[in-house]
Amino acid sequence: MVETGSHTKQSVLEILSRIKDPEIPVLSIQEMGMLHDVKLSGDLCEVFIMPTYSGCPAMGIIEEDIYTLLKQEGFSNIKVTLVYSPTWTTDLMSESSKEKLRAYGIAAPVHSSCTNWLKPNDIEVLCPKCNSKHTELISRFGSTACKALYSCKNCSEPFEYFKCH
Repeated sequence: MVETGSHTKQSVLEILSRIKDPEIPVLSIQEMGMLHDVKLSGDLCEVFIMPTYSGCPAMGIIEEDIYTLLKQEGFSNIKVTLVYSPTWTTDLMSESSKEKLRAYGIAAPVHSSCTNWLKPNDIEVLCPKCNSKHTELISRFGSTACKALYSCKNCSEPFEYFKCH
């Protein structure tokens, strides 16, 4: 058993940065901006995480990954708390995280303040493969609720767009 006194908030955040988003395995939950906070009190390590969307099915997997990793690191008293306020936005993703998305083949959101995400035809989405602006919406929903399916008119490749939120 590890006393939380032997750890700092920063050291726990560094440990948790190893946990990947199960739906986008090139990004950690920290890179996604989902890792909101860590509080250490006595032997309790409480981790606060923010879902990208309410009802996100990946949250159960992420919670289990947090418990598993912290237990492997010697923690025994662990609590995971979901945070809904403030809400997660794509602005919490760094530019390097967005670049990792692009390299993985997912078009990254430009910012969270796009108010027309319900009208995806009005959004300029760059193809992550050839960087073309000549793309078209195929489906408002991709493999997960946080993504939409697009096609590039230049390279003819389908790709997903991570919706701004």
